[in-house]
Amino acid sequence: MAATIKDIANKVGVNVSTVSRVLNNRGYISDTLRENIYKAMKELNYQPNEVARTLFRKKSNMIGLIIPTVAHPFFAELCSHIEDYAYQHQYKMVLCNSQHDKEKERMYLNYLKANQVEGIILGSHTVDVEEFSKIGLPLVTFDRAIGDNIPYVSSDNYEGGRMATELLISSGCKRIAMITGSLDLPMLSNDRHTAFTEVASRHGVWHTVVETDIFGFNPENYEGVISKLFESHPEIDGIFASSDVIAAYILKTCSKYNKSVPEDVKLVGYDGIAFSEALVPPLTTVKQPIRQMAELALDLLIKQVNQEPVNVTNILANELAIRQTT
Repeated sequence: MAATIKDIANKVGVNVSTVSRVLNNRGYISDTLRENIYKAMKELNYQPNEVARTLFRKKSNMIGLIIPTVAHPFFAELCSHIEDYAYQHQYKMVLCNSQHDKEKERMYLNYLKANQVEGIILGSHTVDVEEFSKIGLPLVTFDRAIGDNIPYVSSDNYEGGRMATELLISSGCKRIAMITGSLDLPMLSNDRHTAFTEVASRHGVWHTVVETDIFGFNPENYEGVISKLFESHPEIDGIFASSDVIAAYILKTCSKYNKSVPEDVKLVGYDGIAFSEALVPPLTTVKQPIRQMAELALDLLIKQVNQEPVNVTNILANELAIRQTT
């Protein structure tokens, strides 16, 4: 039978309230007595009831993170940084994959609230904006502005798109394309597309844009979209991919169509995830400051939990990493 708080009290020779004060770090307890209680807990293999402690302290030290899928390298890196930074601040993280499913995202929102997380970081935005206002918890979003008082974190998507497009044009590309996720989703990342079309038009360069389906993190869709682009416009000599994963599939498809990179097609990705440098050839990409974005998101959440003022708009600068695909 599992040890109880009463068992600990009996072993040490104190009352239950004294053990409770140690568990919840409340009131004065001598160092010697505290050590004896911890020793008894270890000897009896006592595991505190976290639900009860949460109700007692009215503080769970848990946060929720909802992302489309941890299988996507960008979100995997983001998740890793958030979890690590949360741990440094004595928070535990509950990870939820929405898979772009509105009902699943809604279910996770309700689940996290029911389990008394102290706040939620949202990297998935399928549920309507109105639903977020019903949560009643501190929120921080990635790449989407959903309310005047809800802070969001984003890289400078327009500047990133501008840098990528300017690089393709300055490298001599005359017919360029952008492959992006669905522009029907109200994401700040759509500014990459805006920059692409504005820069190309300003330079008088022929350009076209191809969208993946609305489930924009589905690699099975990428090869078909890229193949269709090459078959419709075989003269394409430069491509801006809105993610490094899409860029990786472009490299693969270029080989299928006997197109050499960068000789026949120059390529720029977006994200700067770890594997981009390991591709062959190494990928030129717009590097988002993923670690800084993760840490800033958690800082904003903790400030809200502590009822401190926060900036709603939080846009971080990118870096253009020029490698061998341009």
